[in-house]
Amino acid sequence: MYYLSKSDLLHLGINWEEVIEKIRDTVYTLKDGDFAQPIKPYLRYRDLTNRIIAMPAFVGGKVSFSGIKWIASFPDNIRKNIPRANSVTILNEADTGVPACIINTSHVSAVRTAAVTGLVVKAYLQRNHQEKLSVGIIGFGPIGQQHLDMISTLLGSRLDYVNIYDLNQPDISLVPASLKGKVNIVNTWEEAFENADILMTCTVSKKPYINKAPKKGSLQLNISLRDYVPEFINYASHIVVDDWEEVCRENTDIEVMHKTQGLTKSGTLSLVDIICEDKLQHAGMEEVVMFNPMGMAVFDIATAVYFYEKAKVAGVGTVLAD
Repeated sequence: MYYLSKSDLLHLGINWEEVIEKIRDTVYTLKDGDFAQPIKPYLRYRDLTNRIIAMPAFVGGKVSFSGIKWIASFPDNIRKNIPRANSVTILNEADTGVPACIINTSHVSAVRTAAVTGLVVKAYLQRNHQEKLSVGIIGFGPIGQQHLDMISTLLGSRLDYVNIYDLNQPDISLVPASLKGKVNIVNTWEEAFENADILMTCTVSKKPYINKAPKKGSLQLNISLRDYVPEFINYASHIVVDDWEEVCRENTDIEVMHKTQGLTKSGTLSLVDIICEDKLQHAGMEEVVMFNPMGMAVFDIATAVYFYEKAKVAGVGTVLAD
């Protein structure tokens, strides 16, 4: 059985196009029904803002692995100079159940999150042909940093500028040297939000604050799920979710919109809808699309398998004794 550490994963690097295609393949596996993914349970104790989540899944198709991610999210860790999210993933051979690999997956989780976002961004770029696009990122922890790397890779020369806001002044050294001419650290979330063609929330916010009309035709990527007031539904022409049953709980913006604004599953689109069935192809150029991903275990397993297979080819990792 393999063990992959964070340093092993960093050594392998990230090829965003490859990881995003792995996510695309998994969406088609969802369409085919060749998967299993129970609703993930939340373990809470003492301080109920903290949680440890079990995320089991089987992914068929080109992946053909089972596994589980065990991820702890303790928001106040940042005050202790400890990452908010920490996780480990176990991969099992689908046909035998034999454990094949254990991975320290805090890095993989961030990559998975950005890769799912990237798949939605690629769908957006197919219908938005602006020569230059502006980006806003609210929150610049590990998730925000991975999203900056991903979006700059996908946009390439089409990237005009990125406005980044964080409650804590971002460390400019975390911005790659190649992007410093295009990245602005701004003083308010409004400055990151107002003119963004693509807006990403990467915060640990416990209550919504985004209460303004977005730029027409923008893509609102509600990655942290608790940043938009429920009335924002009036600005979003299309609301996309990864999984309605998962995302419509735990006081997410989607659950609040469901309870207070009458949003229902039939009023949303899924990733299968927009990726496999292209249901955004006729969306108007001024219509706002809002994506709300709770995080699906199938994507974690697919991403972990991607790194596991890459590590075996590269001879990276530690082989553990039985």
